[in-house]
Amino acid sequence: MNSPLSRRQLLSRASTGFGMAALAGLMQEQALADTLLLHRAQKFAPKARSVIFLYMSGGVSHVDSFDHKPMLKKFAGQPMPGAVKKTQFNNNGTVQPSVWDFKRYGQSGLEVSDLFPQVGGVADDLCMIRSMTAKFSEHAQGNFFMHTGFPFLGFPSAGAWTSYGLGTESRDLPGYIVLQSGGASTPHGGVGLFSNGFLPAQHQASIVKADETEAVANIRPHQPQDMQRKQLDFIGSMDRRFVSTTQHDMHVEAAISNYEMAWRMQSAVPDLCDISGETEATKKLYGLDDPEPKKAAYARQCLLARRLVERGVRFIELSTLAYNIGGGNGANPWDHHSALQEGHGKMANQIDQPIAALIKDLRSRGLLDSTLVVWAGEFGRTPFAQGSNGRDHNPYGFTVWMAGGGVKGGHVHGATDDFGYNAVENISSVYDMWATVLHLMGIDHEQLTYRFSGRDLRLTDVHGNVLKDIIT
Repeated sequence: MNSPLSRRQLLSRASTGFGMAALAGLMQEQALADTLLLHRAQKFAPKARSVIFLYMSGGVSHVDSFDHKPMLKKFAGQPMPGAVKKTQFNNNGTVQPSVWDFKRYGQSGLEVSDLFPQVGGVADDLCMIRSMTAKFSEHAQGNFFMHTGFPFLGFPSAGAWTSYGLGTESRDLPGYIVLQSGGASTPHGGVGLFSNGFLPAQHQASIVKADETEAVANIRPHQPQDMQRKQLDFIGSMDRRFVSTTQHDMHVEAAISNYEMAWRMQSAVPDLCDISGETEATKKLYGLDDPEPKKAAYARQCLLARRLVERGVRFIELSTLAYNIGGGNGANPWDHHSALQEGHGKMANQIDQPIAALIKDLRSRGLLDSTLVVWAGEFGRTPFAQGSNGRDHNPYGFTVWMAGGGVKGGHVHGATDDFGYNAVENISSVYDMWATVLHLMGIDHEQLTYRFSGRDLRLTDVHGNVLKDIIT
């Protein structure tokens, strides 16, 4: 393989007769070479090439979904045994058993509640981490922590780190995409959750509204293509003269790169969102024909996630939709401080079939082994009631799960205590989760760093251990 041209060589060749069209082609070739060089943190063969992050904003109750605790029935209506830590609202009631029964599924016998019967049907693909812990019990801090490893604005999201470390396998789409549909809101914390932080700008997320006429603002050109191309080339020529005065600062070059990506997205995004070529059987599998509009909207996100994986996008995040029940509002749909049975019931119905379909569809197309599906919220919920029929936030022990991408299917890692309150066995952290995700992508999380403000920063801060027990 020839060594990549320096950027000065590219500019020199462009100025001696290649022209801007040739320069664009050369820059694309250089981008591919740069992508290979970005693999400096990739220390071993990856098991996964893409991540689909199913984010459950608001905090799903693990004791009502994936962590069966029979002891809750035995102590129902009694004060919680032992010490109770401060909760978000400190309106703590008695021990509250789940209203949903649990069943064993598949050859593995994983226990899943009746909230998720279809996800239970793919239990042999699931690797449950029942000992997850987080440091924060407030939504915005919890969301930032789960996305970036830090509890506040200004740090790159896991998707941005993945894009920075590996580049993208797609020429026409960014490496990090967040899907929304049906009016889904961004979780508390805002779009900073999807930020590139201090990394170059091409690694920030692009938000794609899956069911809108313009999935990305201004994606439909308002000028003829040749005129638009001439304008872009003119702007590019000025930008490149400027960047030569900055000693080719990567942040300036990232802005130039983003112009070119936006140009290519004008055709790539409408093609992505046009699902007319999908079979009726596939649409039905996901639930796009469901009469419940929010379920159909989430189903479209799941289908587009598969299509993005097929197009080589590295990191895809999905967004749930709220029903405004019991505190579960737009930014935090799972946050049921009251009316938990109704709220969790509606939310689970929204996502159960689409997520199970996504896993089945990836498997049937030979994509599950190379796609890591991660299901998580910012924390779990208490085993005792808030008021009479809700649950408060609980970051001390909850469940996340993964599927595909090199994890053991039908496997359980760690455990909470008999009440599902505190993690007690193989206690895991958000840092461990992301260290493991990066490991499965072939990256040493300690090597994926960026020098900022005099310090080499990383997604896992100064923490994190790979959960080797869950890897095939």
